[in-house]
Amino acid sequence: MHFEYSDKVKKLQKELQEFMHEVVYPNESVFEEQLANSESRWQIPPVLEEMKAQAKAAGLWNLFLPESEYGAGLTNLEYAPLCEIMGRSLIAPEVFNCNAPDTGNMEVLVRYGSPEQKKKWLEPLLEGKIRSCFSMTEPQVASSDATNMQARIERDGDEYVINGRKWWSTGAGDPRCKVAIVMGLSNPDAPRHERHSMILVPLDTPGVKIVRILPVFGYDHAPHGHAEIEFNNVRVPAENMIWAEGKGFAIAQGRLGPGRIHHCMRSIGAAERALELMCRRVVDRVAFGKPLAEQGVIREWIADSRMEIEQARLLTLKAAYMMDTVGNKAAQKEIAMIKVVAPTISLKVLDRAIQAFGAAGVSEDFPLAAHWANQRTLRLADGPDEVHRQAIAKQELKPYL
Repeated sequence: MHFEYSDKVKKLQKELQEFMHEVVYPNESVFEEQLANSESRWQIPPVLEEMKAQAKAAGLWNLFLPESEYGAGLTNLEYAPLCEIMGRSLIAPEVFNCNAPDTGNMEVLVRYGSPEQKKKWLEPLLEGKIRSCFSMTEPQVASSDATNMQARIERDGDEYVINGRKWWSTGAGDPRCKVAIVMGLSNPDAPRHERHSMILVPLDTPGVKIVRILPVFGYDHAPHGHAEIEFNNVRVPAENMIWAEGKGFAIAQGRLGPGRIHHCMRSIGAAERALELMCRRVVDRVAFGKPLAEQGVIREWIADSRMEIEQARLLTLKAAYMMDTVGNKAAQKEIAMIKVVAPTISLKVLDRAIQAFGAAGVSEDFPLAAHWANQRTLRLADGPDEVHRQAIAKQELKPYL
């Protein structure tokens, strides 16, 4: 692979970096202030929509869709350094309409949606007019094995009936969230990976109930949120089925590959920002008669952080390159490897930065604690580390068995 970014990517990098410094970073505190002072934490801070309008006007919009008439036409390798820049701020991905789970849901609709589904749901998502959520994980089963899913999707004439309980449906707390992609058991007697389907369920359908919003390490992630949702005899038209019955796992593999690599790109961005903040802090702070930057252990933290970030970035770029050249299936091992490596490295760097900041590091005066909480969840989201390690080892051992 080539390690030099194209002129097109360099131009977008420059534009994104300028936009982050001029618009996003200065408005992070404004976003929090507006959220805190609104009547409800589940109202959209006006500054968010203002930033989105600016990003769209600047042409920094829907950069995530590779080889698509709907997006910027960037490959995974081209998008990687751009996604990294967005990952430096927790609010930035939505500003550029490149936020999960909408990105994954849009990719599903681009690849597998019918013309009617694209018209009704994809187009407003691409325009940033609505939000969506993805309902897969369930509270009553070990969801690291997705074949455990118990929520039912059953055909009844011209409709499907959905029953079950899902949780960690990210985005469902947002008042703009209009539709969920629900994965559930549709044919228990089919082969193991053909038993499940994905279906579109508008959240205003009778029988859909948001039970509660689940905080993450005390963060409610308003106005986005992660919801537990009850589906009680929810009826939707048969045309809401995505692709066909029994294709849930096939769709999931198409969805989760890009989703995992996006998470890794953002993880590296979070680590870079943490290292930058740590370096600025230790140069300015004095303890025991000299700047923290002159303390030996601090220099070790900085050196280790730089080495680890560079290693993680190279593995991310390799995985992205393979996805573009040989396909997601052939890149399974690389995707699994970086899904373990990137959040782990990011957590290490963030932890060092928090330590360097002292008590300030665990406060909300700086973004380190919030980034740490977000990165810790990524060791579980889209498959826990242990599942990915098992998949890596299985492929590594294959030639010897």
